[in-house]
Amino acid sequence: MSHRIRLPLLSATLLFCLATSAVAQSTVRDFGAKGDGVADDTAAIQKMVDSGVQSIHFPAGVYRLTKTISIQLNEVGPVAISGDGTATLKMEAAGPALQLIGTHAGTAAPQTVKPNVWEKQRTPLIDGLEIVGAHSEAVGIEINGAMQPTLTRLSVRKCLHGVVLTGRNRNVLVGECHLYENSGVGLYLIDLNLHQINIANSHISYNDAGGVVVRNSEIRNLHIGTCDIEANMSVEHPEAANVLFDVTAGSMREAAIVGCTIQHSSVPECANVRLLGQPEMPYKVGHVTIADNVMCDVAYNIDLKHARSVTIVGNALFRAKEASIQAENCSNLVIGANVLDRILDYGPANTNNSVRLIDCRDSTIQGLHINGDADPEAALKLTNCSRINVQGCTILDGKNYALWIDGGEKIRLSGCLFDGQGASKAIHKTGETESIQLDDVASISVEK
Repeated sequence: MSHRIRLPLLSATLLFCLATSAVAQSTVRDFGAKGDGVADDTAAIQKMVDSGVQSIHFPAGVYRLTKTISIQLNEVGPVAISGDGTATLKMEAAGPALQLIGTHAGTAAPQTVKPNVWEKQRTPLIDGLEIVGAHSEAVGIEINGAMQPTLTRLSVRKCLHGVVLTGRNRNVLVGECHLYENSGVGLYLIDLNLHQINIANSHISYNDAGGVVVRNSEIRNLHIGTCDIEANMSVEHPEAANVLFDVTAGSMREAAIVGCTIQHSSVPECANVRLLGQPEMPYKVGHVTIADNVMCDVAYNIDLKHARSVTIVGNALFRAKEASIQAENCSNLVIGANVLDRILDYGPANTNNSVRLIDCRDSTIQGLHINGDADPEAALKLTNCSRINVQGCTILDGKNYALWIDGGEKIRLSGCLFDGQGASKAIHKTGETESIQLDDVASISVEK
């Protein structure tokens, strides 16, 4: 005996309603936008935003903007702006193409978030759009006062800045984005109070004034992971870096730069990662981890000034023109098991893999591996440093000395292998140096 289970049939009316509902989803074209690259679509798009529709969808096309599209979150409610990767916003005026403005004034703690923020402003989403600048001061996206803004699958190019975070924001996500060929900064954190930002799986490249840049801000909990960040410098911006934390004003702490490829520029003095603090308060930038990255092809792979509590470990660093790691007026550094080497088919051997510490203190260098350094003085140079522990390092086949100690005090060297030096000497001492302790160091030869 066979048993058949009969499923209820959907009525023709219900099917029609479902199909009609799917087809009838509003887009910017329903509000008058043309998307033909000719018409000015600014007013039509702003009309849809102000209508409170909340789901702002762009079908395929090129949408000309002659004014910023302002999204006042507390007025229009939770908003999602999407384009499925087929729509381009062409910004032909100064300022941001899209500007998100919220009212969140609390922290990231739930009890500080007011009910209106959860009801009307939470998690504004921008996804699947290309934004192209057609004005020298056009900006892709600007965000201020938002809680949990999320940017995904975006391409921003030919603008002044790609994405700008300013004012106050909390819990920002940036992922799977291309911030490319902008005349300013790719991702710019400027005049900003921010806790919690994750930047992941993105390409941030060929922006003239920096890739990820923090300036004049109060930042905590910044994470950059599994990104390709490349060639974000120009001769007009020699101070720039692929990742730049400029804390000459403000503070920047609790950051991790992990698992990225960061590389490439011929601009003098440029860096892959640059932390710039305050000389009189050399702790305003700190609690930073730089781990498991590949960096190359700049003046300095890692450049630290006036920083405290920075860990550098597990990185592959090569082809630095000045030094792979340079730290000045820093304390509580841990420079661990990094490899500083140049594979033979990666260009000429006359690049510096050196590590330089200048006026640094209370730091540890452990497990560092340097091979084939071309620095004219030494692979590892300590200048006027104090309370430095150098342990278990291997320095091979450099152009000159393995270690150069110029002044300082309380420096301990133990368990190291120095071999194959061009000048046949391992350690050079100069200046007034006190309390130097050498223990169990292979190939020791000290010249004063």
